[in-house]
Amino acid sequence: MGTQDDKGKDRKPVNFSFNNNRFALFFLAALLALFLLLFVINDNGASSEIPYSTFLGYLDGGQIDSVKILDQNEILGVLKDRSGGQSAFKTVIPYYDDRLMGELRLKGVRVAGGPKSVSPFRVFIEVVPWILGFAFIWFMFRQVQGSGNRAFSFGKSRAKRYTDSPRRVTFRDVAGQTEAKYELQEIVDFLKYPAKFAKVGARIPTGVLLVGMPGTGKTLLAKAIAGEANVSYFHMSGSDFVEMFVGVGASRVRDLFEQGRRNAPCILFIDELDAVGRTRGAGYGGGHDEREQTLNQMLVEMDGFDTKDGVIILAATNRPDVLDPALLRPGRFDRQVVVDMPDVREREAILAIHAHKVPVAADVDLARIARATPGSSGADLANLVNEAALFAARSNKDKVGMEDFEEARDKTLLGVARRSRLISAEEKLATAFHEAGHALLHYHLRFSDPLHKVTVIPHGRALGLALSLPEKETYSRKKGWLIDRIKIALGGYVAEELEYGETTTGTKNDIEQATDIARKMVCEWGMSTLFGPVAFGQEDEPIFLGKEIAQHKEYSEDTAQKIDQEIHKILRDCLEETRTILKEHRDQLDKLARTLVVKETLDDREIRELLKLPAPGDASARSLAAEWGPEQVAQIEKA
Repeated sequence: MGTQDDKGKDRKPVNFSFNNNRFALFFLAALLALFLLLFVINDNGASSEIPYSTFLGYLDGGQIDSVKILDQNEILGVLKDRSGGQSAFKTVIPYYDDRLMGELRLKGVRVAGGPKSVSPFRVFIEVVPWILGFAFIWFMFRQVQGSGNRAFSFGKSRAKRYTDSPRRVTFRDVAGQTEAKYELQEIVDFLKYPAKFAKVGARIPTGVLLVGMPGTGKTLLAKAIAGEANVSYFHMSGSDFVEMFVGVGASRVRDLFEQGRRNAPCILFIDELDAVGRTRGAGYGGGHDEREQTLNQMLVEMDGFDTKDGVIILAATNRPDVLDPALLRPGRFDRQVVVDMPDVREREAILAIHAHKVPVAADVDLARIARATPGSSGADLANLVNEAALFAARSNKDKVGMEDFEEARDKTLLGVARRSRLISAEEKLATAFHEAGHALLHYHLRFSDPLHKVTVIPHGRALGLALSLPEKETYSRKKGWLIDRIKIALGGYVAEELEYGETTTGTKNDIEQATDIARKMVCEWGMSTLFGPVAFGQEDEPIFLGKEIAQHKEYSEDTAQKIDQEIHKILRDCLEETRTILKEHRDQLDKLARTLVVKETLDDREIRELLKLPAPGDASARSLAAEWGPEQVAQIEKA
């Protein structure tokens, strides 16, 4: 019996939607054909009907050849015309005519009679279309009701049920997220062994809220919980509840929870909860709009929900700050599980999971790719592996190599390489000097990240780029790194200035980046010696809109001027130090820029060989930064 049950679970439910639609189409075509045939038979008979008065006129004129009287009220006959031809006719006797037989005998008309015969085929043709028509209407009505059509099921939940799948998603399919999986393992244990918790009087949370950035795997974790516990899984988006019709959302909430009770034990997963769970009264539609009614119904259902029913409610959002406080109180979504962005080890594990699905060459270093993709989510890494496979397929390769992964990473992070873009030699040289200014500073600054590569091939909207590769995962930055980051951003500006005596519009993004870092150092991070640990300008973020649209100005005009002066001082000092470094190494700048014009792309190893720089990790390599004496380091810390 156990084997049969297992087989039954693995059996996929048959989807009849396409077959039903095709059957209905054939059914309708056959029905129309029968009605058309009935019309043709009735309309195009062998005889044409004439009035009885006309028949009497033909009889007086001797034009009637023969007649057949059916049931004493209908006459079928043959009419002679003047040329000797004959044609059939039919007429109906409207009244009892006792002189008709005498007139027929007087004119020598052959007379026959008998009951009106009915052909079985004619009966079939006349009756069956009506029967089939009613059957078709009944069939379509049942189809509409069974398919959850909006016309008959406004208030029905649109939750998709995932169960009895041949391969269940488990925690093994979720790389990293150790803490999140530890928190969610309790939910799995409760669904599998509820008696263990009931014995000690423990109460499992009614609802669990998964909080994390887009693409971090919140939905995958919810599926993994259902797969681990081997229970049904209902998935519904928050936007599916709300419609233009008032009361539909609340009705769907009731139906969703009722489905959960009928299919317990199970998991109800509501994705993008903030679409329906935003704080009440924060919108512009008043307090009686459809979204708030839906939220009120959800609060009522969750408040009366008991985990003894074996139903766990999961929800996911990347905006927990906009949710109504009533949703987050104990008894509803009383546990929040943070699904964070993966670190370098987790990114490598995620890449390994997705790379297992494609043939990978021996030269692929997933650790290097993971280190080169800081800030990428699981969805970003899955897309990166897929893009690498696409690049390999375009080149007719049997395996995906490291070169394909590098190109895929550049495409996903920086944009598509626009190799066909026509750029003049003068503009290409200017771009090369700009990017060389960025790249060279990585080798002469103390706190900068190692350079990965520099290129003058346009990517996206950028004419070139210099890409650095952090040596380790960093969650906070020191002042020295931020100062060096500003200098690297200004490196292109200074290089253009040194070579041409003026700058180009290509420095726009660099200046914006440098200014933004300097502003945050002063206003948010307390890295100004003048102001110290003070935050200026709190963000004003309306809950309904869900994005920053303004900042509170909680300081005087005099303070605003000092903030501007402090930002200008940081940028001016960094600009002067950047100009000094590039002037001292002008020969390296010229050599690197002119080599970039020819080769277009150079990596760290090629640049070190070109400029005779020591290999990374060498003692002499560390001495490059040692050009900075203790006095200069102290100046940076005080800046």
